[in-house]
Amino acid sequence: MGRSRKSPSEGSKNGSDFLQLDISRVPPGSRTAWLADTLREAIADGRLPVGTRLPASRVLAADLRITRGVVTEAYRRLGESGQIAGRGRLGTLVVAAPAPPADASPASHPAHAPFPAQDHNGSVDTLRALPCRIDLSPGVPDLAAFPRTAWLRAERAVLASAGPADFGYGDPRGTPALRRAVVGWLARNRGIRAHPDEVVIVAGVAQALNLLGQLLRADGVHRVAVEDPGSLGARQQWEYAGHTTVPVPVDDGGLDVGVLRACGARAVLLTPAHQFPTGVVLDGERRRELLEWAADGGLVIEDDYDAEHRYDRPPVPALRSLMPEGVCHTGSVSKLLAPALRVGWLLVPPARHAALVDAKRYADLGNGVLTQLVLARLMDSGDLERHLRHVRTRHRRRRDMMLRAIAAHLPGARVHGAAAGLHLMITFDGPASDGPAFDDTALAAASLARGVKTHPLSWHRMTPGPPGLVLGYAAGPAHEIDEGIAVIGACLRDLGKRRAGTKPGPPP
Repeated sequence: MGRSRKSPSEGSKNGSDFLQLDISRVPPGSRTAWLADTLREAIADGRLPVGTRLPASRVLAADLRITRGVVTEAYRRLGESGQIAGRGRLGTLVVAAPAPPADASPASHPAHAPFPAQDHNGSVDTLRALPCRIDLSPGVPDLAAFPRTAWLRAERAVLASAGPADFGYGDPRGTPALRRAVVGWLARNRGIRAHPDEVVIVAGVAQALNLLGQLLRADGVHRVAVEDPGSLGARQQWEYAGHTTVPVPVDDGGLDVGVLRACGARAVLLTPAHQFPTGVVLDGERRRELLEWAADGGLVIEDDYDAEHRYDRPPVPALRSLMPEGVCHTGSVSKLLAPALRVGWLLVPPARHAALVDAKRYADLGNGVLTQLVLARLMDSGDLERHLRHVRTRHRRRRDMMLRAIAAHLPGARVHGAAAGLHLMITFDGPASDGPAFDDTALAAASLARGVKTHPLSWHRMTPGPPGLVLGYAAGPAHEIDEGIAVIGACLRDLGKRRAGTKPGPPP
């Protein structure tokens, strides 16, 4: 059949659609180095983000009309430097971006630039959205353990028994069923006596702080004391709402109430049962001092964010159980079940309750009714307690694994807050800190460049203090903990070598 032959210009030109690679001008002896460098550059500038699957070596070799050995050797070099890894049936994936030279600015190295700065623009949320290979961020429970079977069982029961009114807007305070269930939960687990009418259901602690901010502004309060170190995310909530945050130091006894009195703030946010991030418990003497401060007209905002997760110490009663008139108490199921549910609760002193309900009504008319009814059934049935006992065991094992990994890979680190919670704080106040100029943000950024995500402690400080990291151990698979801490240890050693002028070693 008289098919016309393609001219050489119409045939393959030793190129690939993948990254528009063109190998025609590369000398044969330099092809491996060229391909490895080109892929490394694409990973660094974001064209191949973490999680990207690379072409199979035989496919890319056929596209470029080169031997398969060139491609496999280039892949091997990137694998040795920790940027790609084989994942069985998933193929070869990009797992980390290369770390920049120590003297490089973020602007000159796009792979390093995405690590967010500590500012007022949601840096915690920005970091949360960045891809990684191993996530050791604090603040998330074991989401793989979510009780799907119990949730579906409760959901079916709710839908089977729900009447037409249950599909309406509902009460802005929350459904009566969930408010009753929360009262029971708080009585059993936190020692708080309350009436369901005192409870307002909110969309997590973040909304609770936003609503309280509105109430305080209406009362002429524009300065809120916060723990230092303390949660950057909570501090940003207050500052976004127009409040000035005043740092109050935290030591082994918790918040320094003497400094609180001296600072003149009329409201304070604190985490007394398990201080974030240090893990200390507000001791008995400080509790008495704080309640005396509240009795003199101060307002205590108690964030009970993860008090149920404890391992090596007895439970600590909530401040609200001691002085309902001076304490706003807020908690949520974000650390009990999952942040995605966006369900929490807020109890305020009686004089502020009506204003709180109005603020909630005008914010969103109330949380979704069906989710509230399902959660109420989980609480009433005992399924939530059973789930808590289950994840406590899992979290304890992961906590122990992280402690062993820190001892092995970060021998100069000091561990804080291991008795409870979902995270550890470590500080570097010895030789491992590489002197007073040691930058924990640089360590966190270098770790992220190798695929491991965590928080620098300096993010959560308002005043200077020892550098460190805040390491979550609950969310990811247990086998990743040792690997993640090993990467952080290697990055710490590399930072020290760069400052000493020696060449960093290969990634673990």
